Amino acid sequence: MNLTELGTFVAAEYKKSYGNDPLWVAAAPGRVNVIGEHTDYNDGFVFPMAIDRYTVMAAGPAEPGATGIQIRDTGGAAPAMISLSETLKPAPRGAWHNYPMGVIAGFVARGIRPPAFNAMLGSTVPIGGGLSSSAALEVSTATLLEVITGHRLDPVDKALLCQKAEHDFAGMPCGIMDQFISVMGKKDHILLLDCRTRETKLVPMTDPSVALLITNTNVKHELTGGEYAKRRAQCEAAAAALGLKSLRDANATMLEQHRGNMDSVAFRRAKHVIGEIERTLHAADGVRASNWPTVGQLMYASHASLRDDYEVSCPELDTVVNIAGEIGPAGGVHGCRMTGGGFGGCTVALVQADKIDAVSARIASEYEKRTRIKPTLFVSRPAAGATVLKQ
Repeated sequence: MNLTELGTFVAAEYKKSYGNDPLWVAAAPGRVNVIGEHTDYNDGFVFPMAIDRYTVMAAGPAEPGATGIQIRDTGGAAPAMISLSETLKPAPRGAWHNYPMGVIAGFVARGIRPPAFNAMLGSTVPIGGGLSSSAALEVSTATLLEVITGHRLDPVDKALLCQKAEHDFAGMPCGIMDQFISVMGKKDHILLLDCRTRETKLVPMTDPSVALLITNTNVKHELTGGEYAKRRAQCEAAAAALGLKSLRDANATMLEQHRGNMDSVAFRRAKHVIGEIERTLHAADGVRASNWPTVGQLMYASHASLRDDYEVSCPELDTVVNIAGEIGPAGGVHGCRMTGGGFGGCTVALVQADKIDAVSARIASEYEKRTRIKPTLFVSRPAAGATVLKQ
């Protein structure tokens, strides 16, 4: 289902549920990170692209006298009621409406108070797949609120508002990558984002001979708190042992010299971050030059580091990467790595476009044979960021 079809479907579901057509429809994409994992909260570089899987919010005015926002979901999740007559506070951890509620709270904090409205939510971004379904929900909500209130935010402020919503309402201490690419994605471009300065550079990926194959292992993860927060704290401890504010300013020589100042776990975490920042910059150069073999090898190196030093992979992710390696360049695969926070979710592979079908079939068959789990695969090229479909 493409974006136009999804928008039409969600609008139709809105009408079926509320009895009239929506006045406003907004959308925001999920993302795949080509390379640069767990570097964003270390002030490093990341290299994500928007994918053509979107979250759509359709909305219209609430009934006279209503004092809140009602959000229903085409997927059957319990409807959410968000009051505008009291201070917004997070619902219990795990409640899906914490994401839009956090965004609404961000608008209110800026003195932009939306009127009561009804909304319908629909999405083709896999949940728990490491493709930023949460950021797509936050940014689609923010884009909808911009249209409803008539207040357009600066793109950076919009992304930061959505990040704060995830921190404060969902309890997830994420970096800035997911929200930035969902807001700022551009068709046929990958975004090189400096997470310290927030400087962005759009790197063209217009070569039709390659595409990105995303494989969802269908092993779902829940990252709120837990392992993600632990990795972040370990990185902060490593930076402190080096006498630095963040690992962005570290290098491999410095890390080796201070090895005795930290435990072995912190050392490995820092080793990954330092190497991954370097790999990300080299990969951006490789994409600019359409040097796909080099980009592919950097992707494999990234996965090995995430598996061995950062310890956020899992057997299912490793299985997909191993199958991709077995297929190799002769079979059409330049490189493959896990993407997203880890502990399940998706891999991303750089594949020759004329061999996509054969590669997809081989990965699907071999993965199911080895894990007894049926994967979900789809191809994407860099897609557009948040957009308004109706206003």
